[in-house]
Amino acid sequence: MPELDVPQGHSLGSAVDRQIIDKLQGGFPLCERPYAAAAEQLGIDEEELLARLRRLLDAKVLTRFGPMVQIERMGGAFVLAALAVPEARYDEVTALVNALPQVAHNYRREHALNMWFVLATETPSGIAEAIARIERDTGLPVYAFPKEREYFVEMKLAART
Repeated sequence: MPELDVPQGHSLGSAVDRQIIDKLQGGFPLCERPYAAAAEQLGIDEEELLARLRRLLDAKVLTRFGPMVQIERMGGAFVLAALAVPEARYDEVTALVNALPQVAHNYRREHALNMWFVLATETPSGIAEAIARIERDTGLPVYAFPKEREYFVEMKLAART
């Protein structure tokens, strides 16, 4: 199983934090109080689970905690997109791109297209609107890479200290 890397200078703090990461990567309870049910499986209470998740998110040990959905089945759309951002403007452009609620993830890469991000919108037409706004706000062309095929890859990460 791949391992979840903990940011340099940070530790997970306890075996409970590692257990949270290891156990909650699938099979999250679907019930009226899912966090209470998940906490019970971990041997802690709901408030402690929520506090630990918040701390892991705040410390950037976790960058996201939530469901993965097939947005197209809900009438929406998503696309992988990229920008070639001049180094001198990278922080400025990052702030502009990340300000859009449609931006799900944003990654820096060592490539001519050095900023890659995922756009997710409620409707298919929302993609073109988000791209147009990014191009207007940044003055840079957005390269969109729509999904051609879908693959299911279940990846679970093992927590380590």
